Amino acid sequence: MVAQLPDPIKIVRRAGDVRIHTFISSFTDDNIANATHIIESRNKLVLVDGQFLVPYALQFREYAAGIGKQIERIYLSHRHPDHWFGLGAAFSDIPIFALPETIAFLKQHGEDSLKDHWKMGNLAPKSLIIPEQTVRAGEEIIDGVKYVFDEVVDTEIDFLLTIGLPDLGVFIAQDLIYSGTHLYLTKYMEHWIGILQHMLLSDYDIFLPGHGFPADKNEVARNIEYLSVAMEAVGKGLASDAFKQFMIERFPERKCPAIFDIYMPRLFDNASEF
Repeated sequence: MVAQLPDPIKIVRRAGDVRIHTFISSFTDDNIANATHIIESRNKLVLVDGQFLVPYALQFREYAAGIGKQIERIYLSHRHPDHWFGLGAAFSDIPIFALPETIAFLKQHGEDSLKDHWKMGNLAPKSLIIPEQTVRAGEEIIDGVKYVFDEVVDTEIDFLLTIGLPDLGVFIAQDLIYSGTHLYLTKYMEHWIGILQHMLLSDYDIFLPGHGFPADKNEVARNIEYLSVAMEAVGKGLASDAFKQFMIERFPERKCPAIFDIYMPRLFDNASEF
């Protein structure tokens, strides 16, 4: 029996002849508001990421199926399990595209990551799905929509796939930005800020995050502020619970504090990357 969880949030935005769907898991309890997306063009659907928990992955698949168009493919943005766990639960029959570094990591460490999350019980998938299709930086027209793919290194993760839809003004940033939630911090914060600053200068005006609601450039700027404050706090020697308390008090409006307990062992104690 799969656990019952709070209902997800579904947002639909029209951009030209395309509809962009965002499916967000709950902000409550220990959830971290995972956001996955659907680009609905005239005849086909392109999905981005597969959710984390099995119930949300199944609901995301059901939601996509309800649109009534063929799921052309799924793009996996990066190797963090809250983006790929759901693929094994709900999307094993769909072509999955990912960066070569992401595919290599999952081949080497994917099973270890599944085992490392054994406490999740039925919320975790029973099997690992390895993407079979490689995506690299470049452009492609899919069902009349121009996609611009890029590989961003050393931000929230070492290798991240971003997807621009320049004719629509939409940039699928995934974990480059966290919209309204606390960020998953890494040792790459300074470089990450530089990438976000370039995003502020871009021609895009809608940014789809990996956590939280679709955002604008104001939220990109707020992410820069968050990272800057976090860097200063780490530089002053704050760590672990003291760091967590400081950031929660400094940014009380941000949700999903459970993410601190996920990344702090890696940021401060050199825990496993799984």
